[in-house]
Amino acid sequence: MLSRMQLMKLHALLAAFMLPVACMFLFTGALYTWGVKGSYDIKYHPIQLDRPIQPNLEELVVLAQSELQKLAIATPSGDAKIKTAGNHFTLEWTGSKKDIALDPTDNPLIARLTVKHTNWYRNLVQLHKAKGGILFKIYAAGFAIALALLLISGFIMAWQTPKLQRLTLVTSLLGIGSFITVVLLS
Repeated sequence: MLSRMQLMKLHALLAAFMLPVACMFLFTGALYTWGVKGSYDIKYHPIQLDRPIQPNLEELVVLAQSELQKLAIATPSGDAKIKTAGNHFTLEWTGSKKDIALDPTDNPLIARLTVKHTNWYRNLVQLHKAKGGILFKIYAAGFAIALALLLISGFIMAWQTPKLQRLTLVTSLLGIGSFITVVLLS
């Protein structure tokens, strides 16, 4: 078992190490709630086709990769998927630094590739939304574990202090009650 001093030291060092990523998640999450999402630099590229494109994920990904390679643009770091609305479909491929969309046009032998490069803030929002590569996803999962450890160690330290036990219990119950109330009213 950790001594109180070891627990305090672990708590403080973990908080100091995770402060930058915590600030990113706090600010991007809070601002996103109010519609502040960052922006994109958008470019459209027509693609000449031999045959009309179909809503086949593998084929559309290969076509998008080929066109991006011709444009000397790296593929997005996230996952590709097909979105449909009525008879229309779009390949959407999102990432932290760019999003792409591949759509059919009115001319069945021309498709449109849309490349949306993120500004610095939108890049952070995309990371917050898990649109980054595997390295950032591992880092974010580590942050989630660290945050849980910080909350647990903070609770334990407060509970170990006799003068704070009652206040800790009341505050925890108020927190649980507030969470349930806000969820039910939202």
